[in-house]
Amino acid sequence: MATLYTQQSKNVSKTWLLMSLFLVIVIGIGFFFSQYYNNPNILYFFIIFSISMNVISYWYSDKIALKLNHAKPIKKEENPDLWNIVENLSITAGLPMPRLCIINDPSPNAFATGRNKEHAVVAVTTGLLQILNKNELEGVIAHELSHIGNRDILLSTVIVVLVGFVSIIADIFLRSTFWGVGRSRDDDRGGSIMMLVGIVLSILAPIFATIIQLSISRKREFLADASGALLTRYPEGLASALKKISQNSRPMTYANNATAHLFISNPFSGAGKKISNLFNTHPPIEERIKALLGN
Repeated sequence: MATLYTQQSKNVSKTWLLMSLFLVIVIGIGFFFSQYYNNPNILYFFIIFSISMNVISYWYSDKIALKLNHAKPIKKEENPDLWNIVENLSITAGLPMPRLCIINDPSPNAFATGRNKEHAVVAVTTGLLQILNKNELEGVIAHELSHIGNRDILLSTVIVVLVGFVSIIADIFLRSTFWGVGRSRDDDRGGSIMMLVGIVLSILAPIFATIIQLSISRKREFLADASGALLTRYPEGLASALKKISQNSRPMTYANNATAHLFISNPFSGAGKKISNLFNTHPPIEERIKALLGN
């Protein structure tokens, strides 16, 4: 029978699997590049690059996520009410007090990041603080602390860096093949086939990155909702918060695809309702509210 602890173990295993997969894929792309441009130095560069990105994704991905979303750290005296809520719930959950950050954005949202519970960060937007009452805010904070306790944050934060760089690599290759960089016009043997394969890989890489985000994000949101409700003993608080957040139609100012899966709700807001849920990094909020209220 699956338990919270088996889920935690799975998240750790998924993280190392993802980093290993990234290493293999990037080296494979480097090998393709080296063959395409007939330059073995490209392969060496990609080996060094893939190892470096794994190191960066483990140690610095949380800082990158905070920077991308313009999150600023705060002290207790700057927002004592929020600080006390996080501190009390952290004690209840048996977790170290995470660092707190505020995002100056009218769109209500929040996320947690960090490589482990000792280096965790919880960030909330000014919009969230403005529209939620205490019980609702406790529900959201409990949800984010559950991500920390469930060990979601390392996996989710590593994805920010790895997915972002896969997309960058694909874009670089697509541009280089379009402009014919590095190849002689006289060297056409197999060139058209290599170019076609390269273009296909470049187009599929961002799609593959999105699929990774989708496969991880949806299931973990339901688990964090349930864990958060268990932590506060008041599922109605989180359900009410989610309802208010879902009524917001304004996307976040600095919303981006690389970090979208981190947030408690889709940072592109109403835009997600206009397209198929298939490509939404979050499960529908209506389903999450039903699960919380047992409807």
